[in-house]
Order: sequence, then structure tokens, then C-alpha cells
Amino acid sequence: MRGLTHYILVPLMFIGALNWGLIGIFGFDLVAFLFGPATLLSNIVYSLIGIAAVAWLIIIWIDRPTERR
Repeated sequence: MRGLTHYILVPLMFIGALNWGLIGIFGFDLVAFLFGPATLLSNIVYSLIGIAAVAWLIIIWIDRPTERR
């Protein structure tokens, strides 16, 4: 799982975070700028970023240490 997390999920989430930061601060949508607004390719990129975030959350949930009482 480490390879998947470090080489695929983290870069996709970084791109998503960077894009949201640019939208929030400057009102500039990097993905729409690169691939066109509301195109099939931009929708695929947005979907991949969302799937990466959900997969990362699931991996973090599964790999969390269990508490012992």
C-alpha cells in the first residue's frame, strides 16, 4: 500500500489541494485552465482527485493503530 499511497494518491491530492488553494486565494482554477472548463478531461481529473482522497482516507482508517485499554 505504501507505493500506491506515495506515488499515486499523495500527488493527486496535492494537485487537488493546490487547485483549491488557487481557487480560494486567486479565483483561478488550474485544472480548468489546463484542460478546459467543464470538459470530459477536466471531469476525469476532478474525479481521479476525489477518488484518490477517498482511497487515502480508507487506507488511513484501515492502517490506524488500535487503542488498547
